[in-house]
Amino acid sequence: MTAFGYLLAAVFLPLFPASMLFNRLFAGIGNAWLRMLLLLVWPQLGLLVLAALAGRPPAWVVYWAVLTACLYAFRSLAVRELGLWTAHMATSAWSLLWVAAMFVHDHTVLALQAVGFSAPFILLAWLVAHLESVFGAAYAGTYGGLAQTVPRLSLLLVLNLLAAAGTPLFPGFFILLAIITQSLSGMPAGALLILVVWLLWAWAAARMTRGMVIGPACAEARPDLHIAAVVPAGFLLTILAVAGATSLGYLL
Repeated sequence: MTAFGYLLAAVFLPLFPASMLFNRLFAGIGNAWLRMLLLLVWPQLGLLVLAALAGRPPAWVVYWAVLTACLYAFRSLAVRELGLWTAHMATSAWSLLWVAAMFVHDHTVLALQAVGFSAPFILLAWLVAHLESVFGAAYAGTYGGLAQTVPRLSLLLVLNLLAAAGTPLFPGFFILLAIITQSLSGMPAGALLILVVWLLWAWAAARMTRGMVIGPACAEARPDLHIAAVVPAGFLLTILAVAGATSLGYLL
């Protein structure tokens, strides 16, 4: 039963190759709201399975998780389609929850950390749907200089990319800091690999920003996000920043 439980958890807290199931499912869903729901619920199911197992995951599984995070962080460097990029980055982030579960035994804390990781990807899935409806695709390099044509959308996109990469003030930064700090004494090699993952996230976010937002406008004028959509999205990002700085990750 324990082996089956870890196998099931490896699907929802993605470990390669079980991680391919989530990525295939995400790519096959065309509805933005279903994608957003999937990004919220998927890791929570994995944490529920781990809670039912009622024990620390084995060290070899944790190292497997870190290597999975490295793999998908590296793959994100080459991905140009923002929807696929979102799925790969989410897979990389969620796999690190195995490391957190090795040191944190409070399910509520782990669930909050999962939400902190997932929130930027949920907003990115919404932005991907808008880009596809306006431009027909969400590929970096197909059109550039979005800051010149759709500045409000570009602002939200950049902020979400920064949040997804674990930059300061956003929850991912404090969660990663907590995981690395906790790992230093027990698994220093794992902590070093997590730092590499973090650097790859930043690099991948910078490449996506350069390919979509920065530079001269390469597309004709298109309708920008309405202010009625920008305000609640900005408010959610503000909540994330406040939550990250005061209660999530490292401070827990």
